[in-house]
Amino acid sequence: MKNINNYIILSLFALFFVSCEDVIDVDLQTEEPRLVIEASLDWEKGTSGNEQTIYLSTSTAYFDTETNSAVTGATVVVTNLNTGTIFNFTDENNGAYTTASFEPILGDTYYLQVNYNGETYEAIETLYSVSEINRITQSTEAGFDDELLEVNIYFDDPEAEENYYLVKYYEPGDLFPFLNTLSDEFVNGNEVYSFFEKEDDEDSNETPFEAGDTVNIKVYAISEQYYNFMEILIEQYYNSGNPFASNAALIKGNCINQDNPDNYAYGYFRVTELNAETYTFQ
Repeated sequence: MKNINNYIILSLFALFFVSCEDVIDVDLQTEEPRLVIEASLDWEKGTSGNEQTIYLSTSTAYFDTETNSAVTGATVVVTNLNTGTIFNFTDENNGAYTTASFEPILGDTYYLQVNYNGETYEAIETLYSVSEINRITQSTEAGFDDELLEVNIYFDDPEAEENYYLVKYYEPGDLFPFLNTLSDEFVNGNEVYSFFEKEDDEDSNETPFEAGDTVNIKVYAISEQYYNFMEILIEQYYNSGNPFASNAALIKGNCINQDNPDNYAYGYFRVTELNAETYTFQ
């Protein structure tokens, strides 16, 4: 009889909790889809840099995972403003626009023009040189936790001009790379240092580095404008779960709608030289 009474009590508790569940509909603000321009013309040292791809899509609702947002039928052209050379990008009918004839020239300025739905989007960027990576090491002393392995990279900063860098670390299998922006404001003409370590993160399924782990490292030479853009983007991304962080602000890239400025595009047009290395922990 005691077991039966316990069963009845448990059943009543379960019924109580089930009856208290309410479905909450989150009413999110929506807007008309905007063009998204992913135009990263990255030239890795030691390669020709001829093959480049620009991706066009449209923005979608936050919870929309089924809409095909790829943009086709647009016209994408990049022009070297120093030489006048024009590079036409071919529509692959899947949101990708490609060329196999791009010519990266250090110090030259490139102009992007995208024609879509009767409107023209334009952006300008300059290609800067990136230094070779001097060395890559590992340690446990340089990071935030002296029990965790970190990877360290070193490269020289040219003294003659202001320089800005984007460093990308990625361990195969992780959901996202780690991005770090650097300027030579306090290290002009000296050796630049950057490090990366990982902690346990259940949300992204990331774990600290161990012997045998491999990390891919890319160092990009970027413009001051792109540096400022990425500084804000990275800050907002890593502070998104911080209750004391400031409210996120709208971040606009450098792609300007010349016909209707209010109908601006998301994304960015960048032209960079980069160094790519892979390091395996010992």
